[in-house]
Amino acid sequence: MANPYLNAGPLNRVRCSVVIAAFPSLNIISQYMGKSFAHIEFEGDFNQQIETATGVVNSPEPYVMATITVGLLRSQALAANWLAQAQDTSVLGDVTIHSDTSAFPAITLNDTGIRMISPGAFDGTDPVVRLTLRGSFNANSSLWSFT
Repeated sequence: MANPYLNAGPLNRVRCSVVIAAFPSLNIISQYMGKSFAHIEFEGDFNQQIETATGVVNSPEPYVMATITVGLLRSQALAANWLAQAQDTSVLGDVTIHSDTSAFPAITLNDTGIRMISPGAFDGTDPVVRLTLRGSFNANSSLWSFT
């Protein structure tokens, strides 16, 4: 049998965005991002496997922590707004990141906070302020079905 053709589909980098439900003035669209755009990374295991004498017992986690990293343009006022937000309150609540393709769902983090802001070098060669957010991602929703 021949290898069947599969259209891999397009990516649209300007589709990427980060939405802060409680603070819409902090929403980040692609025009405010550096070339690195935004990145999300899950931390830890979605399921712990506890070893036994002859196998494992699975213990699903109800949530995992996740980190969103965004390259904000320092040359735009939004970067300064984020710094001011950190000075006022670093607690953001729900934050949703939208990917670069409609084929992949948006990911919402709960109890999100500003973890770090790195303004970068002021040498005229790098316009990016690194913004790091961290929150919890609900996992294994079937755990809450007690029937």
